[in-house]
Amino acid sequence: MSRPLERRSEERLEATGVEGRRSAIVTAVRQRGFVTIEALAAQFGVTVQTIRRDLNELSAEGRLERYRGGGGLPSSVENIDYADRRVTLLPEKTRIGRLAASRIPSHCSVFINIGTTPEAVARELTRHDDLSIITNNLNVALSLAEATEFRIVVAGGTVRNRDGAVLGQLTCDTLSQFRVDVAVIGTSGIDADGALLDYDYEEVRATQTILAHARKTFLVADHSKFTRRPMVQVGRLDQIDTFFTDRPPPPEIALLLDRMGVTLAVADEVSEP
Repeated sequence: MSRPLERRSEERLEATGVEGRRSAIVTAVRQRGFVTIEALAAQFGVTVQTIRRDLNELSAEGRLERYRGGGGLPSSVENIDYADRRVTLLPEKTRIGRLAASRIPSHCSVFINIGTTPEAVARELTRHDDLSIITNNLNVALSLAEATEFRIVVAGGTVRNRDGAVLGQLTCDTLSQFRVDVAVIGTSGIDADGALLDYDYEEVRATQTILAHARKTFLVADHSKFTRRPMVQVGRLDQIDTFFTDRPPPPEIALLLDRMGVTLAVADEVSEP
């Protein structure tokens, strides 16, 4: 009877050690800007193959950039490809989407903006009744149109081919015609001072319009956004009513949330709605 328990304990210890090393790798990269695989292997006393696996995982989570020969800081000017973002941290995004959707009542109006985590929320809304969806995300509009009888309004504008985003002045003009009950927005990064950050100025303008025309705002973002620093500011945490994520945020972010009166909802593996 004790062997399975001992094995699970050993697995937890091993996982803790791996995460501890990977967090230390991220810290080293932040301090130095770029660190070679060989230097990291020597620093942590592991093989270069282990460091390569660590860098691949950290890159997939958006915590650093994987370069030939080492790891560096994430880009502040270019996001990860949409195809990669769709599969990165998918279980975590699904849990966030399920929890956020559980806080949205039937018979209301909802803004849903661009991003793979807002799309996860949209997938979980199919069991709701009588929703009005206003979106500048073609993926959201098409998936909900196929699965539901919701009223769906797609903002006009120019389609960004790589991810189905609809952007431009016409998009903002369309979004500004509505006053909705709940806005669901994503972001590409959250700075330590509470700034919400993204990469594309046109995308940011649409999100700012959504923020200005919603009675209540839900921010949905996985833990990798705590370590990313895009260069365009969308807004601030004090514009958010509830922040849905998959891990407790860093202490400085948790303190800001408490000070600003923002509700924190952590969709971890044991706190399903």
